Amino acid sequence: MPEYKATLGATVHRFDDLRDLMARASPARSGDQLAGIAATSSEQRVAARIALAEVPLRRFLEEQLVPYESDEITRLIVDGFDSAAFAPVAGQTVGEFRDWLLGQAATGPALAALSPGLTPEMVAAVSKLMRNQDLIAVARRRRVVTAFRNTIGLAGRLSIRLQPNHPTDDPAGIAASIVDGLGYAAGDAVIGINPASDDPARMRELLHRLDELRTALAIPTQTCVLAHVTTTLAAIEAGAPVDLVFQSIGGTQALNRSFGIDIALLDEAHDAARSLQRGTVGSNCMYFETGQGSALSADAHHGVDQQTCEARAHALARRYAPLLVNTVVGFIGPEYLYDGKQIVRAGLEDHFCAKLLGVPMGCDVCYTNHAEADQDDMDDLMTLLGVAGCNFFMGVPGADDIMLGYQSTSFHDAHYVREVLGLRPAPEFESWAESMGLLRDNRLRSIGPGHPLLAYATPTTPS
Repeated sequence: MPEYKATLGATVHRFDDLRDLMARASPARSGDQLAGIAATSSEQRVAARIALAEVPLRRFLEEQLVPYESDEITRLIVDGFDSAAFAPVAGQTVGEFRDWLLGQAATGPALAALSPGLTPEMVAAVSKLMRNQDLIAVARRRRVVTAFRNTIGLAGRLSIRLQPNHPTDDPAGIAASIVDGLGYAAGDAVIGINPASDDPARMRELLHRLDELRTALAIPTQTCVLAHVTTTLAAIEAGAPVDLVFQSIGGTQALNRSFGIDIALLDEAHDAARSLQRGTVGSNCMYFETGQGSALSADAHHGVDQQTCEARAHALARRYAPLLVNTVVGFIGPEYLYDGKQIVRAGLEDHFCAKLLGVPMGCDVCYTNHAEADQDDMDDLMTLLGVAGCNFFMGVPGADDIMLGYQSTSFHDAHYVREVLGLRPAPEFESWAESMGLLRDNRLRSIGPGHPLLAYATPTTPS
């Protein structure tokens, strides 16, 4: 076993193993402190980073942080490793890899070619040596483009998930939120509802309503009801109009077991969704959500720091070439990300790691009301991620999700980022919004009386 150590002044800091070194090198966050694996001082954190910078990237292929024998995510990572893609950086240490990423050779095409040769532990390690601006600069170069009924992730574009949640799944409330969002040119990522219950009949009803509205208005987007994957599989078997299969996922087998899933189940769902062939411009049909702290909250982290566990979830997502993946960055609460500073850093890390792995990353820029954070912190993170090339954000009426009980970003927030950074919706959706009189030259236009959208703001209850 290699010895991991660094000397600062007269003090020699030693670390038990690679897992311990990674945790001690992480930026301070409440979740790792709660787990008892965080650095005990700023000096120890610096020493860990110095030692981590000297670790060869190949070491992550030799020393697994979560045992291969007992964890199918580790087996997925190891068995799917592409040594040919890894070759350009195979002789580098973590510190040298950081320097390479910040240099001129790390172009978008070079990063795309490298992605299959990177493990989540490698990208998590290098992120720990980076400042926020480094995470932004590198992630901005890496575009991950996906498509279903429109094309998401292109340079100069920013998509929005229209999130019309309602605490009782009331059709009128959902429809009003959808019309509100479409008026802001939101919804090109997906019109996606978190249902108030996992009742199969209710899910099918919501799916049909969404599909009827999308079809009636000829909107080039996709819809999704974010129920458990088994409920979605049952809906597919019942003939419901399923565009995307959703599931929350994590970076360890034990965490995914707590979600009631495994790789075999996700494989089945992926095959079922693809068999429907509902996409028109592409076939990416999975939607995943992740979030730092979920492994610790389920006691399924194996002593691994929460950011590395998160990166391992990205490796699982990569298996399915999903249309959408997003980190629900501040949703789990201050026990895992205590304040605005920690939430901002985590969002930038998650986006950077996912993009290096080739995952089409978006972000639910959010916080809970008992966190030491506010909407100004979310403005900061949303703007930073917009600069970094994030694929999509959330659009929630008033930025306040009254069903899930947390603070996210509004339709107006999304338009702000598009406006100040010169970003546009997905091209197919932008053309539709212009044809509907919602946009002109990427500027919003008012909806007047008699506009076709307004007919859907107060739907009648079916007999």
